[in-house]
Amino acid sequence: MIDSTPAAEPSSRRPQCVWFALVLSAAMSLTSPAPGSAELVVFTDGHFIRVDAYSVEGEKVRLELPSGGIMVLPLRRISRVIDDVVAEDPEPMDSTAPWVFPLRFDSAQAVPEGPYGELIHETAQRHGLNPALVSAVIRAESAYRPKAVSVKGARGLMQLMPATAERFGLDPDLSFEPALNVDAGCRYLRWLADRFDDDLTRVLAAYNSGEGTVARYGGVPPYRETRGYLRRIFKHLGLELVLEPTSS
Repeated sequence: MIDSTPAAEPSSRRPQCVWFALVLSAAMSLTSPAPGSAELVVFTDGHFIRVDAYSVEGEKVRLELPSGGIMVLPLRRISRVIDDVVAEDPEPMDSTAPWVFPLRFDSAQAVPEGPYGELIHETAQRHGLNPALVSAVIRAESAYRPKAVSVKGARGLMQLMPATAERFGLDPDLSFEPALNVDAGCRYLRWLADRFDDDLTRVLAAYNSGEGTVARYGGVPPYRETRGYLRRIFKHLGLELVLEPTSS
């Protein structure tokens, strides 16, 4: 392809919304551990809230707050949703191990086996990423299904939330177009690789739980969902995952 220049820094646009009522109604839910059914909803401006239930209704989301209140917001206000379940007795983990797996593109890297191999290789090369990494993310996210939609509202091969798609140059309405979805997903992965200095565990943890969450914990967060996500991708890549404890 043409080049391997880094993806452009995402837009700094922030939604025009008032957060006072949100903060007041949610403050208590952010001060204590949530029950197993709770979820963390991360908004596009970095705010987050713990909710008892989250459901997608067309292009809107319905949030049920621990206080008993209900909020209905545009789906594009949501950056991601994480199951707020901390791993039980998480084993010691070390993310500083010397990985033999490179995140960056090299001309010796082969076209990935499986669906969309040529597209993945071509797009990964354009954004300077290892095609095997991109393929493993797609496998974990959507099992190579271009029309996949998660219960949380993520779409397409790389399971992009509408806000993330828009942030990296993709019209959310085109999220089911394989080439466009993979391009935006690769832009996000490249941005994360640049931000986290090619630390594979942190890049993948951020793709799943958000870069703000990884920064807040100083590494891989303790969420069971995120740790399970990392294990699946490392298994796809033929790597053994060992992570270090994170600071809360």
